[in-house]
Amino acid sequence: MDNKTIPAFWPLLKEQVSRLNTPWLENMAYIDRDPYKVLISCILSLRTQDKTTGKASERLFKLASTPEAMSGLKVKTIEEAIFPVGFYRVKAVRIREMSREIIDRYNSKVPDEIDELLKLKGVGRKTANLVVTLGYNKPGICVDTHVHRITNRWGYVKTKTPQETEFALRKKLPKQYWLEINGLLVAFGQGICKPISPLCSMCNIKDYCARVGVEKHR
Repeated sequence: MDNKTIPAFWPLLKEQVSRLNTPWLENMAYIDRDPYKVLISCILSLRTQDKTTGKASERLFKLASTPEAMSGLKVKTIEEAIFPVGFYRVKAVRIREMSREIIDRYNSKVPDEIDELLKLKGVGRKTANLVVTLGYNKPGICVDTHVHRITNRWGYVKTKTPQETEFALRKKLPKQYWLEINGLLVAFGQGICKPISPLCSMCNIKDYCARVGVEKHR
């Protein structure tokens, strides 16, 4: 798989993903492209299943959906709203501190540049890229375990970590695909190209895939 074949397989990938469950965060951003909500939902999503993230985000945003409102909540109130997301106590403290930092340092506006977002405590490259792409519709490449696994499985990149994958894709992947790749591959990875025993017999793009590291498939 290389850049010459992307125009051929990308529509096939999109068609298959259209019949799968779309990541909750993608759906939320499609309805309400609010960078602050994207940022907070990203924090909640770490080490947490998509369904749990969605419900927790909805409960929290009913109480507060701006940095000002969030910073005025008690940590206990945030904890109760976001439970049972992973590390909910740590995240509750971090969300309130982050909200106050956005008010003080950025005049209540979530930064739209990755380097600035990374200055916020608790924000890594995955979250920063999602805020830029989903919150601001600006070019970025969010690499989670699905994007890392699948692009290596395709043989498109050869990397050891998600961060290496992000920088490899930034060098190689044409920019026109940057905004879509995370949402597509998260859904594709959850529904078809699973970590163990992927559903190759059902895959629209199996003829383009090198199946690197795949020992068993269905």
